[in-house]
Amino acid sequence: MKLEYKILDSDNYINVKEVLKAYFKISDRLLLRLKNTKNILLDGEPTYVSKEVIAGNIVTVIIDFVEDSDNIVPTKMNLDIIYEDDCYLIINKQPHTPVHPSMLHYNNSLSNGIKYYFESIGLKKKIRPVNRLDKDTSGLVIFAKNEYIQESLVLQMKSKDFKKEYIAICSGIFEQKSGTINLPIARKEGSIIERQVDSDGDVAITHYEVLEERNNVSIVKCLLETGRTHQIRVHLSYIGHPILGDTLYGSESDGINRQLLHAHKISFVHPITKVHVEYVAPIPEDLQSHAFVIK
Repeated sequence: MKLEYKILDSDNYINVKEVLKAYFKISDRLLLRLKNTKNILLDGEPTYVSKEVIAGNIVTVIIDFVEDSDNIVPTKMNLDIIYEDDCYLIINKQPHTPVHPSMLHYNNSLSNGIKYYFESIGLKKKIRPVNRLDKDTSGLVIFAKNEYIQESLVLQMKSKDFKKEYIAICSGIFEQKSGTINLPIARKEGSIIERQVDSDGDVAITHYEVLEERNNVSIVKCLLETGRTHQIRVHLSYIGHPILGDTLYGSESDGINRQLLHAHKISFVHPITKVHVEYVAPIPEDLQSHAFVIK
Protein backbone atom coordinates (compact mmCIF):
# COMPACT_ATOMS: atom_id res chain seq x y z
CA MET A 1 0.00 0.00 0.00
CA LYS A 2 1.22 3.49 -0.85
CA LEU A 3 0.09 6.80 0.64
CA GLU A 4 0.83 9.95 -1.33
CA TYR A 5 0.31 13.67 -0.89
CA LYS A 6 1.35 16.61 -3.08
CA ILE A 7 2.17 19.79 -1.16
CA LEU A 8 -0.13 22.66 -2.12
CA ASP A 9 0.64 26.38 -2.26
CA SER A 10 -1.88 26.88 0.54
CA ASP A 11 -0.26 24.33 2.88
CA ASN A 12 1.71 25.38 5.94
CA TYR A 13 3.69 22.17 6.42
CA ILE A 14 7.30 22.86 7.29
CA ASN A 15 8.79 19.39 6.87
CA VAL A 16 7.99 15.80 5.97
CA LYS A 17 7.20 14.87 9.56
CA GLU A 18 4.41 17.44 9.75
CA VAL A 19 2.80 15.93 6.65
CA LEU A 20 3.01 12.44 8.12
CA LYS A 21 1.60 13.48 11.49
CA ALA A 22 -0.97 16.13 10.53
CA TYR A 23 -2.21 14.94 7.13
CA PHE A 24 -1.82 11.15 7.31
CA LYS A 25 -2.19 11.05 11.13
CA ILE A 26 0.54 8.44 11.43
CA SER A 27 1.33 7.36 14.99
CA ASP A 28 4.76 7.70 16.56
CA ARG A 29 5.16 3.92 16.61
CA LEU A 30 4.41 3.50 12.92
CA LEU A 31 6.53 6.55 12.08
CA LEU A 32 9.54 4.96 13.76
CA ARG A 33 8.96 1.76 11.82
CA LEU A 34 8.73 3.66 8.54
CA LYS A 35 11.94 5.52 9.29
CA ASN A 36 13.81 2.32 10.14
CA THR A 37 12.67 0.64 6.91
CA LYS A 38 13.32 3.75 4.78
CA ASN A 39 9.75 3.72 3.51
CA ILE A 40 9.32 7.50 3.53
CA LEU A 41 9.99 9.19 0.20
CA LEU A 42 10.15 12.77 -1.04
CA ASP A 43 9.69 13.12 -4.79
CA GLY A 44 10.40 9.42 -5.15
CA GLU A 45 13.61 9.31 -3.11
CA PRO A 46 14.16 8.12 0.50
CA THR A 47 14.21 11.09 2.83
CA TYR A 48 14.53 12.23 6.43
CA VAL A 49 11.41 13.34 8.28
CA SER A 50 13.11 16.65 9.10
CA LYS A 51 13.48 17.43 5.39
CA GLU A 52 11.83 20.74 4.47
CA VAL A 53 8.92 20.62 2.01
CA ILE A 54 7.71 23.18 -0.52
CA ALA A 55 4.74 23.41 -2.87
CA GLY A 56 4.88 20.73 -5.54
CA ASN A 57 6.80 18.20 -3.44
CA ILE A 58 5.25 14.75 -3.28
CA VAL A 59 5.46 12.91 0.05
CA THR A 60 5.07 9.14 -0.28
CA VAL A 61 4.71 6.52 2.43
CA ILE A 62 5.08 2.85 1.57
CA ILE A 63 3.23 0.55 3.97
CA ASP A 64 4.11 -2.91 2.70
CA PHE A 65 5.57 -4.92 5.56
CA VAL A 66 5.82 -8.69 5.73
CA GLU A 67 4.59 -9.54 9.23
CA ASP A 68 4.67 -12.55 11.51
CA SER A 69 1.54 -13.94 13.16
CA ASP A 70 2.89 -17.32 14.26
CA ASN A 71 1.19 -16.93 17.62
CA ILE A 72 -2.13 -17.73 15.92
CA VAL A 73 -2.87 -21.22 14.61
CA PRO A 74 -4.42 -21.23 11.10
CA THR A 75 -7.78 -23.02 11.05
CA LYS A 76 -9.93 -23.55 7.98
CA MET A 77 -13.39 -22.02 8.44
CA ASN A 78 -16.38 -21.07 6.35
CA LEU A 79 -16.04 -17.29 6.50
CA ASP A 80 -18.99 -15.09 5.58
CA ILE A 81 -17.07 -12.28 3.85
CA ILE A 82 -19.17 -9.13 3.51
CA TYR A 83 -16.46 -7.02 1.86
CA GLU A 84 -12.75 -7.07 1.13
CA ASP A 85 -10.21 -4.71 -0.43
CA ASP A 86 -6.50 -4.00 0.01
CA CYS A 87 -7.21 -2.17 3.28
CA TYR A 88 -9.56 -4.37 5.29
CA LEU A 89 -11.71 -7.47 5.44
CA ILE A 90 -15.23 -7.41 6.89
CA ILE A 91 -16.70 -10.63 8.24
CA ASN A 92 -20.23 -11.50 9.34
CA LYS A 93 -19.28 -13.41 12.49
CA GLN A 94 -21.44 -16.33 13.49
CA PRO A 95 -22.63 -16.70 17.11
CA HIS A 96 -20.69 -18.91 19.54
CA THR A 97 -17.41 -17.84 17.90
CA PRO A 98 -14.91 -15.68 19.81
CA VAL A 99 -12.98 -13.03 17.89
CA HIS A 100 -9.65 -13.66 19.65
CA PRO A 101 -7.89 -16.93 20.53
CA SER A 102 -7.74 -17.84 24.21
CA MET A 103 -6.91 -20.81 26.42
CA LEU A 104 -10.39 -22.23 25.82
CA HIS A 105 -10.47 -21.27 22.14
CA TYR A 106 -6.89 -21.79 21.04
CA ASN A 107 -7.68 -22.81 17.46
CA ASN A 108 -11.37 -22.06 16.84
CA SER A 109 -11.64 -18.29 17.11
CA LEU A 110 -12.45 -16.04 14.17
CA SER A 111 -8.81 -14.87 14.17
CA ASN A 112 -7.72 -18.47 13.53
CA GLY A 113 -9.99 -18.55 10.48
CA ILE A 114 -8.65 -15.21 9.24
CA LYS A 115 -5.07 -16.47 9.65
CA TYR A 116 -5.89 -19.48 7.45
CA TYR A 117 -7.59 -17.26 4.88
CA PHE A 118 -4.69 -14.78 4.75
CA GLU A 119 -2.26 -17.65 4.21
CA SER A 120 -4.45 -19.05 1.43
CA ILE A 121 -4.21 -15.75 -0.49
CA GLY A 122 -0.51 -15.26 0.25
CA LEU A 123 -0.99 -12.38 2.67
CA LYS A 124 1.68 -12.36 5.39
CA LYS A 125 0.16 -9.94 7.87
CA LYS A 126 -0.68 -9.76 11.55
CA ILE A 127 -4.29 -10.46 12.48
CA ARG A 128 -5.75 -7.08 13.41
CA PRO A 129 -9.44 -7.05 14.44
CA VAL A 130 -10.53 -3.42 14.66
CA ASN A 131 -13.74 -3.91 16.64
CA ARG A 132 -14.77 -6.48 19.23
CA LEU A 133 -17.85 -8.65 19.57
CA ASP A 134 -18.70 -10.98 22.43
CA LYS A 135 -18.44 -14.68 21.60
CA ASP A 136 -22.22 -15.13 21.37
CA THR A 137 -22.94 -11.84 19.59
CA SER A 138 -23.19 -12.17 15.81
CA GLY A 139 -22.44 -9.63 13.12
CA LEU A 140 -19.80 -7.40 11.60
CA VAL A 141 -16.13 -7.58 12.52
CA ILE A 142 -13.45 -5.60 10.66
CA PHE A 143 -9.91 -6.91 10.18
CA ALA A 144 -7.36 -4.32 9.08
CA LYS A 145 -4.72 -5.52 6.65
CA ASN A 146 -1.98 -3.25 7.95
CA GLU A 147 -1.06 -1.07 10.89
CA TYR A 148 -1.98 2.21 9.19
CA ILE A 149 -5.53 1.11 8.38
CA GLN A 150 -5.99 -0.23 11.90
CA GLU A 151 -4.83 3.06 13.42
CA SER A 152 -7.05 5.08 11.06
CA LEU A 153 -10.18 3.10 11.91
CA VAL A 154 -9.48 3.05 15.65
CA LEU A 155 -9.06 6.82 15.51
CA GLN A 156 -12.43 7.13 13.77
CA MET A 157 -14.05 4.92 16.40
CA LYS A 158 -13.17 7.59 18.94
CA SER A 159 -15.16 10.14 16.93
CA LYS A 160 -18.67 10.31 15.52
CA ASP A 161 -17.43 9.37 12.05
CA PHE A 162 -17.62 5.66 12.88
CA LYS A 163 -21.17 4.40 13.52
CA LYS A 164 -22.15 0.97 14.88
CA GLU A 165 -25.76 -0.19 14.80
CA TYR A 166 -26.98 -3.31 16.59
CA ILE A 167 -30.28 -5.18 16.69
CA ALA A 168 -31.33 -6.64 20.04
CA ILE A 169 -34.40 -8.62 21.02
CA CYS A 170 -35.31 -7.65 24.56
CA SER A 171 -37.62 -8.68 27.33
CA GLY A 172 -40.59 -6.44 28.09
CA ILE A 173 -42.28 -3.38 26.59
CA PHE A 174 -40.35 -0.11 26.73
CA GLU A 175 -42.16 2.84 28.26
CA GLN A 176 -39.94 5.23 26.29
CA LYS A 177 -39.82 4.04 22.67
CA SER A 178 -36.54 5.83 21.98
CA GLY A 179 -33.89 7.49 24.06
CA THR A 180 -30.29 7.63 25.23
CA ILE A 181 -28.78 5.60 28.06
CA ASN A 182 -25.85 7.57 29.45
CA LEU A 183 -24.58 5.50 32.36
CA PRO A 184 -20.92 4.74 33.21
CA ILE A 185 -19.77 1.12 33.16
CA ALA A 186 -17.07 -0.60 35.21
CA ARG A 187 -15.88 -4.14 35.86
CA LYS A 188 -17.90 -5.81 38.61
CA GLU A 189 -15.82 -6.34 41.72
CA GLY A 190 -14.65 -9.93 42.03
CA SER A 191 -15.33 -10.79 38.36
CA ILE A 192 -13.05 -10.73 35.34
CA ILE A 193 -16.00 -10.94 32.94
CA GLU A 194 -19.07 -9.19 34.31
CA ARG A 195 -19.61 -5.43 34.04
CA GLN A 196 -22.05 -3.15 35.83
CA VAL A 197 -23.31 0.42 35.88
CA ASP A 198 -21.01 2.22 38.31
CA SER A 199 -20.56 5.93 39.00
CA ASP A 200 -16.79 5.37 39.02
CA GLY A 201 -16.84 3.62 35.64
CA ASP A 202 -16.02 4.78 32.13
CA VAL A 203 -18.45 6.93 30.15
CA ALA A 204 -20.85 4.73 28.18
CA ILE A 205 -23.57 6.05 25.86
CA THR A 206 -26.14 3.96 24.00
CA HIS A 207 -28.90 5.40 21.79
CA TYR A 208 -31.88 3.11 21.26
CA GLU A 209 -35.11 2.93 19.27
CA VAL A 210 -37.86 0.34 19.60
CA LEU A 211 -38.67 -1.01 16.13
CA GLU A 212 -41.54 -3.27 17.14
CA GLU A 213 -43.06 -4.92 20.20
CA ARG A 214 -45.40 -7.79 20.85
CA ASN A 215 -46.13 -10.43 23.51
CA ASN A 216 -43.87 -8.70 26.05
CA VAL A 217 -40.89 -8.73 23.66
CA SER A 218 -39.30 -5.71 21.93
CA ILE A 219 -37.05 -5.47 18.88
CA VAL A 220 -34.62 -2.64 19.55
CA LYS A 221 -32.08 -0.82 17.37
CA CYS A 222 -29.04 0.39 19.32
CA LEU A 223 -26.45 2.91 18.18
CA LEU A 224 -23.22 2.99 20.15
CA GLU A 225 -21.55 6.30 20.87
CA THR A 226 -18.93 4.53 23.01
CA GLY A 227 -17.68 0.96 22.93
CA ARG A 228 -17.40 -0.41 26.45
CA THR A 229 -17.27 -4.14 27.07
CA HIS A 230 -20.82 -5.58 27.21
CA GLN A 231 -22.19 -2.03 26.90
CA ILE A 232 -25.54 -2.77 25.24
CA ARG A 233 -26.14 -5.83 27.41
CA VAL A 234 -25.41 -3.93 30.63
CA HIS A 235 -27.42 -0.84 29.67
CA LEU A 236 -30.53 -2.68 28.52
CA SER A 237 -30.48 -4.92 31.56
CA TYR A 238 -30.07 -1.95 33.90
CA ILE A 239 -33.22 -0.25 32.56
CA GLY A 240 -35.19 -3.47 33.01
CA HIS A 241 -35.09 -4.91 29.48
CA PRO A 242 -32.36 -7.56 29.31
CA ILE A 243 -31.61 -9.15 25.96
CA LEU A 244 -33.31 -12.51 25.47
CA GLY A 245 -30.91 -15.37 26.09
CA ASP A 246 -28.42 -13.23 28.03
CA THR A 247 -27.82 -15.40 31.09
CA LEU A 248 -25.11 -13.07 32.45
CA TYR A 249 -27.28 -9.95 32.68
CA GLY A 250 -30.74 -11.48 32.48
CA SER A 251 -32.04 -15.03 32.69
CA GLU A 252 -32.35 -18.15 30.57
CA SER A 253 -34.92 -18.11 27.78
CA ASP A 254 -36.59 -21.27 26.46
CA GLY A 255 -35.15 -22.38 23.12
CA ILE A 256 -32.50 -19.63 23.03
CA ASN A 257 -28.83 -20.56 23.45
CA ARG A 258 -27.20 -17.12 23.23
CA GLN A 259 -27.97 -13.44 23.74
CA LEU A 260 -30.05 -12.27 20.75
CA LEU A 261 -27.74 -9.40 19.79
CA HIS A 262 -26.46 -8.74 16.28
CA ALA A 263 -23.96 -6.14 14.97
CA HIS A 264 -26.12 -5.23 12.00
CA LYS A 265 -24.53 -2.20 10.37
CA ILE A 266 -21.31 -0.17 10.42
CA SER A 267 -20.37 3.00 8.59
CA PHE A 268 -17.21 5.09 8.46
CA VAL A 269 -14.93 7.06 6.14
CA HIS A 270 -12.65 4.84 4.09
CA PRO A 271 -9.09 5.56 5.27
CA ILE A 272 -7.68 5.78 1.73
CA THR A 273 -10.48 6.88 -0.61
CA LYS A 274 -12.04 9.21 2.03
CA VAL A 275 -15.48 8.09 0.80
CA HIS A 276 -18.22 7.33 3.33
CA VAL A 277 -18.90 3.58 3.31
CA GLU A 278 -21.56 1.40 4.92
CA TYR A 279 -21.78 -2.36 5.41
CA VAL A 280 -24.72 -4.50 6.54
CA ALA A 281 -24.83 -8.05 7.91
CA PRO A 282 -28.13 -9.90 7.32
CA ILE A 283 -30.18 -10.73 10.38
CA PRO A 284 -29.35 -14.33 11.42
CA GLU A 285 -32.01 -17.01 11.54
CA ASP A 286 -32.19 -17.29 15.32
CA LEU A 287 -33.01 -13.58 15.62
CA GLN A 288 -35.52 -13.76 12.79
CA SER A 289 -37.34 -16.62 14.46
CA HIS A 290 -37.97 -14.44 17.51
CA ALA A 291 -38.63 -11.21 15.61
CA PHE A 292 -41.70 -9.82 13.88
CA VAL A 293 -40.40 -7.14 11.54
CA ILE A 294 -36.81 -5.90 11.46
CA LYS A 295 -36.43 -2.70 9.46
